[in-house]
Amino acid sequence: PRSVVRRQHHKRHCTCTKEAKHERRFEARIGVVGSVHADRIDMLLLFETAAGFGLFKVLDEGKVREEKDLGKYFSTSDGANKLVKLKAFSKFDNTTDALAAATALVDSKLSKGLKKFLKKNVGEETLALADSKLGSIVKDKLGIDCIANGSVLELARGVRSQLSALVSEFSGQDLSPMSLGLAHSLSRYKLKFSPEKVDTMIIQAIGLLDDLDKELNTYAMRAREWYGWHFPEMSKIVTDNVDYAKTVKLMGTRECAAKTDFSDILPEEVETELKDASIISMGTEINEMDMLNIIQLCDQVISLSEYRTQLFEYLKSRMNAIAPNLTVLVGELVGARLIAHAGSLINLAKHPASTVQILGAEKALFRALKTKHETPKYGLIYHASLIGQSAPKFKGKISRVLAAKCSLAIRVDALSDSPDATIGIENRAKVEARLRQLEGKALGALSARKSGTDPQKYDKFRSPETPGVVTTPRAYNVEGDIALETPKSAEGKEKKEKKEKKDKSEKKEKKRKSRSTEDGTPKEKGSESEKKKKKKREKE
Repeated sequence: PRSVVRRQHHKRHCTCTKEAKHERRFEARIGVVGSVHADRIDMLLLFETAAGFGLFKVLDEGKVREEKDLGKYFSTSDGANKLVKLKAFSKFDNTTDALAAATALVDSKLSKGLKKFLKKNVGEETLALADSKLGSIVKDKLGIDCIANGSVLELARGVRSQLSALVSEFSGQDLSPMSLGLAHSLSRYKLKFSPEKVDTMIIQAIGLLDDLDKELNTYAMRAREWYGWHFPEMSKIVTDNVDYAKTVKLMGTRECAAKTDFSDILPEEVETELKDASIISMGTEINEMDMLNIIQLCDQVISLSEYRTQLFEYLKSRMNAIAPNLTVLVGELVGARLIAHAGSLINLAKHPASTVQILGAEKALFRALKTKHETPKYGLIYHASLIGQSAPKFKGKISRVLAAKCSLAIRVDALSDSPDATIGIENRAKVEARLRQLEGKALGALSARKSGTDPQKYDKFRSPETPGVVTTPRAYNVEGDIALETPKSAEGKEKKEKKEKKDKSEKKEKKRKSRSTEDGTPKEKGSESEKKKKKKREKE
């Protein structure tokens, strides 16, 4: 029957396909490349380590071709040396090179160091690789035949287990710390996490900087008030707090001012004024113990100001490393305060431009929404130099433009790996151009007002000989108009005349009646007649 024939044919086809698959697997396991058999090919194994690239020559290819379990040959160092032998080794110079090579291998890319190494040491041999994608790239760029199959992976696993015995440079050394360091570096790269991008340091630094400003201001005011009892005129002469503290420390009591040289601290004019004021000062006398405590307080002011300078430089460097584009737009302090207010750079990148614009003015915003007043136009971004140099009426527009550019710069800083600030520089130039445009419009309007004449508009009445000169506009001739009377207009005029006549007659009658009442005629009849007339008018 036909069904039996079909079954037999299907069984033959299945057995043929199974045999073909078994042959392909066997050829792949023993390492056949194209039409060339593995017996005629010298095989080299590329093996990457945390210290560098190694190239091993396979001594006994028959065992690799025949044996399924190659792990038993790598159980001892002698067995491993009989199967493979080191041909060349390229050592990494530092951790950065190792990380670059490892990341290239993870992404299946051919690095420059590996390309030079293979060109130098591989000729007509076949190269055994663990990554098939990298093998195709090597074959395309260098013309080297490559193998990537299960036997190669098993061979590489055995080489890794006996690496210290196969490579003489690693004999007696522990490779685990080197491998662990490279693994940590590679993990940071894969997670897109860089220790240089830690914004927690910025948050702590800007918080400490604000606290230092408060404490420094309190200490300086206390020193001025304390020493002011002895030398009150000095507070108006020396305005800077740090210079005031240095002057007090150097001078001591005011009697020593004439003998002290203040050239390193104060300008000549201020120095002469200070010395003159010390002679005629109205302050009280203080003893040595009081002066000692005042000098100690001045030391605190000086040390705090120096530490604040160091902290600001540290904050500057961290901001340039973490958020270079934001720093170019708004500066180090404003950028750090925005990051601290949002909690982190990633959280700040999630905010839209409208939120960045009013960040820091939440109380004013909710108060305005509650009372139905105007919402604030800016928050922390108000202290940026671009907004500070704009006119008061343009601050809202410039803050909106700057917030839009800042939101783009923050996202670039948070999500990209490039340390340059090209986007920030371009956006700052755009904001400055917008500011110049607004100021130019305002200047044009002011110049027109000062001159007393508005800018000349287009006039179609120009002289044909000299079209650039505007002629005097033609005046409207009222006498040239002619009004034609229609029958409707004539009827309207007649009605108006009749009404005017009636009004005049009514006025005359009222006057006559008023006179008659004054002469002695009864008022009741007149009043009754008036009531009758009112009723008639109401009926009409």
